[in-house]
Amino acid sequence: MSKEIIVVTAAYGAQTVKQLGGQLSLLDTIQGAKADGTEIRQELLLPNDSLTDIARGLQARQLKAVYSVPDTLFQQHAPIEISKLQGYFEEAKQLNARFLKLSLGELPESYDLSEVISLINHYTTQLVIENDQTEAGGHIAPLERFFKDVVAQNMPIKMAFDMANWYWQGEDPLKAAHIFTKQVAYIHVKACLIRANKRVAVALDDSDGSWKDVLHILPSNVPRGIEFPLEGLDLRAVTEHYVSLLKAI
Repeated sequence: MSKEIIVVTAAYGAQTVKQLGGQLSLLDTIQGAKADGTEIRQELLLPNDSLTDIARGLQARQLKAVYSVPDTLFQQHAPIEISKLQGYFEEAKQLNARFLKLSLGELPESYDLSEVISLINHYTTQLVIENDQTEAGGHIAPLERFFKDVVAQNMPIKMAFDMANWYWQGEDPLKAAHIFTKQVAYIHVKACLIRANKRVAVALDDSDGSWKDVLHILPSNVPRGIEFPLEGLDLRAVTEHYVSLLKAI
């Protein structure tokens, strides 16, 4: 069965997105590469960008949407302000986004997400929490504790599993995949290497191939997002190469 592939606009790099005139300008490339959708990044929106225009562009090209916001579910040892979270959900609704993606933040010892859950239940967009590259949100232990609570309390929250982010905090992606696989609703496919003593994301063809082992543990029926660098003179061809690769695996 062919897999659903999402192209993350950040894969083209912030500078390229800006030079091309914003994320809307990438939709033809993404559609031409035979992808199923795109992840719109809040941090890459330009001052004159309109979510309504982007939504129309997605609809016209029959592309699905994911909306990523660089914010956290927990802040200052408490849940995110409801008004702020509602704003994110409203933006996701404008895009008709399947997922709204946040990071965990610093998980308190005890917390009450009843207001958050009440808000989530007003929207069709699924909230997903991603393992990021930070000390607070990039370790297995707090995410495992959080998702145990999610399961125990039947909270309407799922996981966005970034395959490479674990490395930034010295965690094992294979171990994480085994732990979280049942909670995963969306995958960020990514590989990384150490270059000049710094960990950097790399294209799959430039990696050691270990990403395949991780991907095989994760659910095969959830969308796979391309978040590694997509670079070259022909961005459509480069994108299509990886879309085809990930649809087939």
